Parts: sequence; structure tokens; C-alpha cells
Amino acid sequence: MLHTKTAWLRAAAPVAVLAMTLTACGGHKGASNGAVGPSPDQQKSSADSAPKTDKNSTAPAAGNALKPGQSGTGQYKEESGKVTYEVAAQKVHVGTEAEAQKMVRDPKDAKGLVAAIAFVKYTNKGPGIIKGLAKADVGAEIYADGRRGGVLIGAPHKLPGCEDPVDIDNWKVGQSHVLCTTYMIPKGAKALEVHWGDEGVANPLIWKFDNAG
Repeated sequence: MLHTKTAWLRAAAPVAVLAMTLTACGGHKGASNGAVGPSPDQQKSSADSAPKTDKNSTAPAAGNALKPGQSGTGQYKEESGKVTYEVAAQKVHVGTEAEAQKMVRDPKDAKGLVAAIAFVKYTNKGPGIIKGLAKADVGAEIYADGRRGGVLIGAPHKLPGCEDPVDIDNWKVGQSHVLCTTYMIPKGAKALEVHWGDEGVANPLIWKFDNAG
């Protein structure tokens, strides 16, 4: 299910307006499992760079794409070791260009872009309790019309319908949590995909969200 131009995004934007910076996403292969948030130096560096979608990174083949809400299974390397997750991208919220401009330091950086927020449900399938900060949500990416969007660094995690990984303590086997991932994508994109997988994974799980509007 895809919702566009929601009041929900307008309500979320003021909370993060001072912290938002945008960078091009490096993808699963270059991502760091430990990168749950930028340092002050990283935020300053990001703010000095013009945001953009990654024009050199196209989406993997999605012949076996999952439907919104459908579950897939994969492993992710947490600090305590590899964890098997059942993962389901439930929905994507897409905002307006005006809202996106309020979410970055310089409104010009969001020209022609909108914020897309993926709601992804993760279920710990074992082998044991996940202690400390779980980082599985770092493996989620959003593609628009075949190209990876730009990750919005500093985006709030705790949003209506989503939890903040920091608040999850001793994630037990069988427990599920819904976590948010925020990307900037081109305004008017028609086909959205949510990808999930560990760093370097060759075949990430893919969910297709068509007719984004």
C-alpha cells in the first residue's frame, strides 16, 4: 500500500528540520552495518554536498519481487553474530517537494525531490536474542524508477507506526518490530522498490510498489 502527499509527513518534518542532511546512498556493497547515524563531522560534510539520487546505481533484476506486505527471509550480521530475519516491506509514504525542502538545511538541495519512507517489519528468527543495538534496518534501501535514491541522514526513526532501534532491548526470537527507512527520490517517480539485504549481498529481497504518483 502506498500513500502520497500525507499530512503525516508534514507533522514529522519539523522534528528533524535542523538535523537533516542528504547524501547519495552507497548501496549494500559499500554500506557499513555500524552506520546507524552520522557523527557531527559527517553531518557537516554531508551538508556541504548537493543531494542527488545515485545515477550510477541501477536496481538489480526484480523478476522474483515480493508484493507489499509479503515476507522474505535473509541473514544479517549483527554485533552478536548472524541473525536470520523474516522481513516484510509493508508500505511506503511519499511526501511532497515542499515537505522535502523543510527536511533539509538548504531548501535548494531538495529541488525536484520528495521524501519516501519505507515501513519494514522485521522478525527475529534466531538463533538467539539480539543484544544491543540491532542494525538490520541499515540494510533497507529505496529505488525509484530503477535508480537508488539518496539516503536522508539524520531522519527520525521513531515515527507513527515505526519504532526507534535504540528503544529495542534484548530482541527475543519470534518478536517483531517495524522500523523506518527514509530516502529522497525524484518527484513524480512511478515505480518504487524497497530492497533489503546485508552488506555485499548479491540478491537482496525486493518489494515492488507501483504507481507512486
